[in-house]
Amino acid sequence: MHSPQAWHRAADDIDTDEPEDSPPATAGTPLAQLYRRLLAAYGHQDWWPADSRDEMLIGAILTQNTAWSNVERGITALRTAGLLALERIAEIPEDELAELIRPTGYYRQKARRLQGFARLVAAEHGDVDGMEALPTAMLRAWLLEVPGIGPETADSMLCYGFSRPVFVVDAYTIRIFGRRGLTAATARYHEIQQLVHCDLTPSTAVCNEYHALLVRLAKECCRARTPLCDNCPAAAGCRHGRSPVPAASPSLHVASG
Repeated sequence: MHSPQAWHRAADDIDTDEPEDSPPATAGTPLAQLYRRLLAAYGHQDWWPADSRDEMLIGAILTQNTAWSNVERGITALRTAGLLALERIAEIPEDELAELIRPTGYYRQKARRLQGFARLVAAEHGDVDGMEALPTAMLRAWLLEVPGIGPETADSMLCYGFSRPVFVVDAYTIRIFGRRGLTAATARYHEIQQLVHCDLTPSTAVCNEYHALLVRLAKECCRARTPLCDNCPAAAGCRHGRSPVPAASPSLHVASG
């Protein structure tokens, strides 16, 4: 069985002065404390699991509205067919692509999205390497113009595919931060992301690691319906569990407007 390595650019290519395993700069805030606790408990997550940038970008679209185990089945089918490259994705008939990624759910829709993305990359940038020189804000804006790519998918591509210091907000992030009283229930995607960016002034490495650690915490302990609070390595300070809650900084609450 194929076991991909975590795909990222070489450390020397990452535009940050911060060592890869460095904690956030503002180490005393609740967000930074949570990061430290999770890193101490779980260690480095080596995320995103892929052998190439193309594979990572393909996986970011396939993972929409499905479990990662289903994505792995789709990725395996594409790998077996020799199609884990955007250039190949752009060329294969859409119905054949859809059948290969059927295990990921919404497979016809995802086939259209994958091909649309692959063809736009080729038409406007040549290949994904041609997108590398774009500033982060410009690259994000371009990705958000691609049909089927929203903020979470775009930011996953930026963080894990292009090694940009962009924090990915997902349902796990919203659940964990909300239960800890770090964000309001009505907080929007960009508000939560801005909170992390402002509070931690994070590097690419921290954005990568923090998101992956939150995913693991959500899967193992902070579950939606049956959270295992007694097993949580970050139970201290959580409003959902029984642990005492330290006074939260007002800056950690996102305004609903």
